[in-house]
Amino acid sequence: MIKPEFPDNELDRLEAVKQYNLLDTLPESDFDNITSLVANICKVPISLITLLDTDRNFLKSHHGIDFNESPREISFCGHTILSDQPIFIIEDAKKDERFHDNPIVESFNVSFYAGVPLINPDGFPLGTLCVYDNNARKITEEQKEALIILANQVVKLFELRLKNKELNETLETLEERYNTLKTFANKVSHDLKSPLANITSLSNLFKDELKISHPEIDLEYLNYIEESADTLRTYIDGILKHYKSEKLLKKDKKVTQLEAVFNSVKSILSLNDDNFKLLKTATLNNVNTYALEQIILNLVDNGFKYNFKQSPLVTINFEENDMYYVFYVKDNGKGIEANKQDSLFDLFKTAHKEDNNGNKGTGIGLFTVKTLINKLGGTIEVDSVINVGTTFKFTIAK
Repeated sequence: MIKPEFPDNELDRLEAVKQYNLLDTLPESDFDNITSLVANICKVPISLITLLDTDRNFLKSHHGIDFNESPREISFCGHTILSDQPIFIIEDAKKDERFHDNPIVESFNVSFYAGVPLINPDGFPLGTLCVYDNNARKITEEQKEALIILANQVVKLFELRLKNKELNETLETLEERYNTLKTFANKVSHDLKSPLANITSLSNLFKDELKISHPEIDLEYLNYIEESADTLRTYIDGILKHYKSEKLLKKDKKVTQLEAVFNSVKSILSLNDDNFKLLKTATLNNVNTYALEQIILNLVDNGFKYNFKQSPLVTINFEENDMYYVFYVKDNGKGIEANKQDSLFDLFKTAHKEDNNGNKGTGIGLFTVKTLINKLGGTIEVDSVINVGTTFKFTIAK
């Protein structure tokens, strides 16, 4: 018997084998189906998918035998991965000096072997797809071709398994970073709100004292301090609302009435029947009511905040098709310039410098709205005419 040598790049080859995380794993139907098919095609009692480890041949799938590893030094597959041929064939192992006294030949009465190296995209032979027979024989061209094709399928399964592993690791890393960022944002936001409130309060007290003791002093700089604190507090509130909105997506879906959502928004914003109208009622099945309410609340609130008309009006309309619920939130407000509409839903992008109370927007609200809608399987778009009004159309998957 001649023991198989190690490839020149054995250390790199072993690293390639280990990265697939297939060694010492349980049988899987995807691989077992291939060895069963190969045995039928080649009319043999034994077919295997092997991975060559440091000193053993691990059998990821074994058709016709009941063990899952064997010593590498007696392995036919150890010779196969050294071959530069697409398929390695031994027609009669009992007459071949490399195998005639091999324990596999003697213990299992093996005479015939054919193996195809499983070569990954980096060129490393990981193992083999191989067949054994008890009788010396030849293999047809069709059977050779089938073995080579199915070996390629095995490698593709290996690659798919590796990609899934890498994807899961990436998702875990992203989730960990997201949770860290969310914790950081909540911590910082909460910790900043208290000193900001103190700045505003102290500024007001200082202004009141100066008005009495030094009425001639210009309070412009103190006003700037107060405005800056208010702006920062608005950003912090927006960040907190954005992260809290993520929790809404975990709420259970249920049947709800659009009118109930409308009335809730109406109550929260203290609106009346003259300036806030629902044009069509509807029953919504399997809908995340909490997320829908947050979306409509934000859009309606914007419809009033950036409306400078004496009789502001916001309406909600509805339609549906086989796949989506479709909502329209329309106002008669200031409108949005065409060159700002494409970036309207980007984080920290705003369409207007100030609302009708003189407050600056943060660009967090509409970003949150789009995020919620996308995660509900829908889309949002805007149609706006300056000094006429704006219509937001959004969908939610049924």
